[in-house]
Formats: sequence, structure tokens, C-alpha cells
Amino acid sequence: MSVKDVLKFAKDEQASYVNVRFTDLVGAWHHLTFPIEELSESSFEDGFGFDGSSLRGWASIHESDMLLVPDPSRYWIDAFMGEKTLCLIANVIDPITKEGYWLDPRGVGHRAENYLRFTGIADTVYFGPEAEFFVFNEVSFHNEGHTAGFSLDSPEAIWNTNGANGNGNQGFHIRNKEGYVPLPPLDTLQDFRGEVASELKKVGIQVECHHHEVATAGQCEIDFRYSTLIGTADNLQLFKYTVRNVAQKHHKGATFMPKPLFGDNGSGMHCHQSLWKDGKPLFAGDGYAGLSDIALHYIGGLLKHAAAIVAFAAPTTNSYKRLVPGFEAPVNLAYSARNRSAAIRIPMFSTSPKLKRLEFRPPDPSCNAYLAFSAMLLAGLDGIQNRVDPGSPLDKDIYDLSPDQLKDVPSLPGSLDEALNALEADHDFLLKGDVFTPQIIERWIGYKREKEIQPLRMRPHPLEFSMYFDI
Repeated sequence: MSVKDVLKFAKDEQASYVNVRFTDLVGAWHHLTFPIEELSESSFEDGFGFDGSSLRGWASIHESDMLLVPDPSRYWIDAFMGEKTLCLIANVIDPITKEGYWLDPRGVGHRAENYLRFTGIADTVYFGPEAEFFVFNEVSFHNEGHTAGFSLDSPEAIWNTNGANGNGNQGFHIRNKEGYVPLPPLDTLQDFRGEVASELKKVGIQVECHHHEVATAGQCEIDFRYSTLIGTADNLQLFKYTVRNVAQKHHKGATFMPKPLFGDNGSGMHCHQSLWKDGKPLFAGDGYAGLSDIALHYIGGLLKHAAAIVAFAAPTTNSYKRLVPGFEAPVNLAYSARNRSAAIRIPMFSTSPKLKRLEFRPPDPSCNAYLAFSAMLLAGLDGIQNRVDPGSPLDKDIYDLSPDQLKDVPSLPGSLDEALNALEADHDFLLKGDVFTPQIIERWIGYKREKEIQPLRMRPHPLEFSMYFDI
């Protein structure tokens, strides 16, 4: 799309405002809004000025001036704002050097795509994420020095509050771990997901399927069509925004937090991925599960660097309450055509070479997609460049294996702290092509330790009172 296409679209739609969006280090979307008269051809070169010093993990006060330079390839009309508003996604630019701001996650994604082309291995990587989420009718939480707790409510749950908060209780409730694709009235969110799908279609995101997920209490999945690394990361930001705002419209709360419920399934974001060159798929071949040597080496790279990857792909302390061994979580660093407790699965729904892909299962939807996708791509490329052997596939039921049989199957880190340690020890593969820099990795690790791990480490947990108050 050209700049002229964007300006014509804005005029045809009679937009009153332009909303410019960008992503912070942690992965949240932010925005500034300008009267539509402020948008011109020069805006796509000169950008819009803003202060970057107050964003999580970003600039110091002495380097706060930044530019938002819109990307003309992605634009739409916002469905949730009262005044008609044109939306654009921007890259963050340093106004002094005119280069991409070193902490802009979207810039990392662009460099990853450029490096892929530079290697000559492929010219395109496609990602297709399955971002699961929960929808609750009532959400509350508090964290004070003398009191802490949370409360969730859903009409679907077996612990529904018998009509409190206007939820109603007609006796149809989903038991824990029995929420996979039931019909209404057990599934109360069919129309909600349909409305999300309709809104996504309006902004150019093609939904392929939606359904209730395994957990009780409103766990959902809405799958949308794959795209390039940047295209999918942009779409994921817009997907999250749409889910949250449709939920808000219906007086509900949607969350992409990986593990909001104890004793039930958490939300993952299995990432399907494949490499293409000159319009041809590179992952189809005569090897295991119909894979090519390139695909097997890509798998080898993912498994070799998985512990470091999850520092970006499962980046919260809460992520590791989902990634627990023994509970069907994809913590085993192995690959399989069908075994869903392996970190990598090769879908076998079709024999078409164009559909041959692999599914990396440890990520969750709390991640910053620009960083997580880039880390996965670089690990896979490292595997191809160094012909990393992925080992033998693990096609047995992992839960039937004895400890002796499992001892040679490595596992993912058990906490965010361990994942950050792994990233510290293994990040040279991320530095290729200057996709990541040592400074970005250092800032990421420092932010996560100071702002997330340390505060949690210092707080008493409500369960500790049950275990230790009378000790």
C-alpha cells in the first residue's frame, strides 16, 4: 500500500482523527491521536513527535524525544471510538540519528526479516499463533501491604456464584478441564467470539475458526490466518485489542494472562511457523512426518535454544505456573508428530507441501510478539546454519514413561528467573545480523528482574498463610 492509498482511504471514510499506535518493550500497545488535518504525505517521513521517557523499560529522561513514523502498509477504522478514527501502526525513530529506536520491538522484527533474506536460506517466514484467552464476568484483585487476593466469576464455571453479580445460574456449568468445544448453553461465549470474528474481518484479519477451550470459566481460542513475522505481530496486537474491547462492551473482562485459574488449564499461544523462498515452501520433504532437512535443522535450533527463547516467548512469572511438568504442558524439549506434551509438534492434518509447518508450543499470549517471533526465527536459522540435529522424535506417551526413560529428555526452565539465566548464558544466536543487541537483552533481563521477579519474591503469598501461619 502507498501513502496515497492511506490518505484516500481516510478521505473516503471521512475520518475525523488519526490514531498512531506503537508497542513498548513489554509488549503493550500505546497510542496518540491527532486531528486528521495533521496527517499528510510528509507525516510518513517526518513522523509525529512524542515523549518516550514514561514508558516501561524505555528511554531515560535525557533521551525522551522520539518520532512515530507510520507504516502505510497497515491501516483501518477503529470500531470502538465514538469519532471516526483512522488507525496506523508506527515505527519508533530516533529524531537525532533518524534510525530506528534501539528499544522499539517492531524494529527488532524488521531486522529479523531483513536478516532472514540476507542469509539466502529463505525470503519469508510465516507465523500463525493460537492465542488463547479467558473471558470473565467479574474480575477483582488487590495487593496491599496487609491484604492481597483476587476473585474471578463466570456463569460457565462450576464455582459460579449462584446469581451474584447478575451472572445467573441455570445449572449448566463446565467442569474443570472439560471445556473443549461444548455446545451452548454450556458454551456461553459463542456469540461473543462471533462478534470478535466479525470485527476482525472488518480490519483485514481472516478468522479461520473459533471455539471454547479446555478450561472452565470462559477459556476461548480464535484462530486467524498466518502472515509474515511483522504482519502477524501487528495482527496479534490488533487481535488482543479487539478481544478486550468487545469484552468491555459486554461488561466482561478478557485476559491473556497465561494462568489465571488454579487447578485448570492455562492459556498458551502455540506458534505455527514455516520458511518459504521464491513462493515455494521449504519445510516439506521426505523425512520424519514429511519434513525436509531444513525443517529438521530448524527444529534442532529451536530445541537447542528453547531455554533462552522462553525468556521472550513465556516472559512472565505467571507463565511458569502453566509450564509445569506432568500436567500436559509442553515442557519436554523434544519433537513429535502427535505428542502435544512435546515442545514441538508437527501437525498432520494435511499432506499438502504448502501446509507443512511446525508448531512451537511453549509460548503464551503474554509475550511481546515482535521479540518472541524474532527469537524463534533466529534460533531456527541458527539450527539450519549449523545443521543442528534435533535427535529422535518422541512419539511415546510421555506420561507413561518411567523416570529412567525420561531422564534423557531435557525440560524447559521452571521459572522466569531460570529462563533469564538461560538467556544470559545463550544469546549469541540473537545477535546475528544485529537483530537483537547486547543492550536490548541486558535491558530486558534487568527490567524483568527488577520490576516483576523481585516484587513477587518479596511478597507473602496467601497460600503461605495456610501452610505456615501455625508453624
